[in-house]
Amino acid sequence: MNKTIGILAHVDAGKTTFSEQLLYHTKSIRQRGRVDHQDAFLDNHHIEKERGITVFSDQALMHYKDANYYLIDTPGHVDFSPEMERAIQVMDYGIVIISAVEGVQAHTETVWQLLKKHKVPTFFFINKIDRVGADVERVLEEILLNLTEDICLITESFDQGEMKEELIEFIAERDEFLLEKYMEDDYDKDLWLKKLKDMIKENKIFPCGSGSALQDVGIIGFLDQLDRLTVTDYCEEGPFSGKVYKIRHDNGTRITYIKALKGTLKVRDELFYGDDSNRTCEKITQIRVYNGNKFKTVDKVGAGQVFAVTGLTKASVGDGVGDLKEKGVYEMIPTLKSKVIFDNSLNVKEVLKNFKILDAEDPSLNVIWEEKLKEIHIHVMGAIQLEILQELVKERFGFDITFGTPEIIYKETISAVVNGYGHFEPLGHYAEVHLKLEPATRNSGITFENVCHVDDLTTGHQNLVRHHIYEREHHGLLTGSAITDIKVTLLTGKAHNKHTSGGDFREATYRALRQGLEKAKNILLEPFYDFKIKVELDYLGRVLADIQKSCGTFDPPETIGDKAIITGKVPVINFMNYSTELASFTQGRGMIRLSFGGYYPCHNEEEVIEKIGYKKDADIEYTSSSIFCSKGQGYIVAWDEAANEMHCLD
Repeated sequence: MNKTIGILAHVDAGKTTFSEQLLYHTKSIRQRGRVDHQDAFLDNHHIEKERGITVFSDQALMHYKDANYYLIDTPGHVDFSPEMERAIQVMDYGIVIISAVEGVQAHTETVWQLLKKHKVPTFFFINKIDRVGADVERVLEEILLNLTEDICLITESFDQGEMKEELIEFIAERDEFLLEKYMEDDYDKDLWLKKLKDMIKENKIFPCGSGSALQDVGIIGFLDQLDRLTVTDYCEEGPFSGKVYKIRHDNGTRITYIKALKGTLKVRDELFYGDDSNRTCEKITQIRVYNGNKFKTVDKVGAGQVFAVTGLTKASVGDGVGDLKEKGVYEMIPTLKSKVIFDNSLNVKEVLKNFKILDAEDPSLNVIWEEKLKEIHIHVMGAIQLEILQELVKERFGFDITFGTPEIIYKETISAVVNGYGHFEPLGHYAEVHLKLEPATRNSGITFENVCHVDDLTTGHQNLVRHHIYEREHHGLLTGSAITDIKVTLLTGKAHNKHTSGGDFREATYRALRQGLEKAKNILLEPFYDFKIKVELDYLGRVLADIQKSCGTFDPPETIGDKAIITGKVPVINFMNYSTELASFTQGRGMIRLSFGGYYPCHNEEEVIEKIGYKKDADIEYTSSSIFCSKGQGYIVAWDEAANEMHCLD
């Protein structure tokens, strides 16, 4: 049986030390490493060793009883949350490590929300019970209050498969059939155990253990219970399907990490990947099974295994492969952008090429070449990530860089329905596209619908229009920021049997989209945090005033004992450094959790537009005008006159 187990935690909760103990007790490693000794098995990169934090999601193999485990150790620092979320999507079960001293912290809640979103069954382990100030009961209460009420402590209530009365009752309360049997005093050990496994897998019960990873207390018992209570049912019959969760490069070779979900895969097999409009097929040249930074090559892998392949040159993180066409959707989205600064003696094309390699490995970087500024821009989560990137570039590519001060990433949308028209007909070319642009649900991105009849455009040309809508970010008119939350509908279009050639529909589609934006009421959007703040009642008034001053909104505060819990939304730009301020005036007793809450209308739109100073007519990448042809000569028609010259009707 193959099981993929992920270890997750707030930074410094003991996650890597816990992983080392599991590997040691399953005889996967001969000696237990420590983060502070810089010899942890999974923190094998020198940056991780020097900084004492996990930066990359690495995997290890371990065998226990009748199961093969793929153990994934994830970053605990918030700046590397996208790396963590990508790993979460291939986990069968997650283990959340919580310090018995610090308890549920801000990033613990973020981890929990991601596990819930991706429906990953979860175990908890309360760590560091040997430390001064440790209080398991208090941490359990915090889990009940902040995470889930369906947690059961299995450290003492479940031993060698024998359940104590407290656990028997806990399970029965969550299943009508079991409750009826329990009331009739009809306890069946095997039935209760099966139901417990099912309810864990269905995210109805979340088992919790406790101990000390550093002192090796409670680890073996927890491992035994983890093995007993987890089950997977992968099938190697039928066509292969899997999901790409990581890209790395090894001496110039592109390594694609995949979790197999069904079927088997062999070396030399051809594998399809990508969406319906752009399916790619390439041959697998090598299959690697990694254990830390080492690997062995194999000829075949099957469902439930985590492995890497060579031969896929264009696959990206989140791609479904084989029979799976679904693309992964991620929540941890950077809200800051920064300029890459480097010496003029360096070849800018070479620098960009190397950053594109990093972009393939971490798509959240969203590396962009700003043609009009001749600058490389990247998207980031925070300052620590920039420091790591600086070291990484020096190590891997051999040149020095710095970064500009991180700035907010804005986006744009529209507020009413408009039609956009684009025509591209210089001599020897022809394409026309009619689009309808509609405001969409906030934070839904760009969606596409096709109502064009095949009598007007062939299916191939219709697919081209769709492809060109999705192939890049499209600039808005207010600040040149990416447009979002728009539904684009292809109404109709026209091609020419002789003159339509490659690129014509790209030009027509871009022009139609831009022409529609010219006619629309455009709105500037900014990123917001969802926040949760927990403070003593004495500080409630101060916090509420700070939220209002920051143009945020909040729900009615909840009072629990002498504490107040406030939740709401606030612009990222006004709350980026509030955690430091909160810690200062509460003497470190206040708690804040900030997570990306989506994009909403900008609170200071005019000020931002003026500061950015975007000139829409000077953007050489986009134009809203159309090109028509008359008597063998092409001529330009401005956007506000183009509709009258179009060749087809909506």
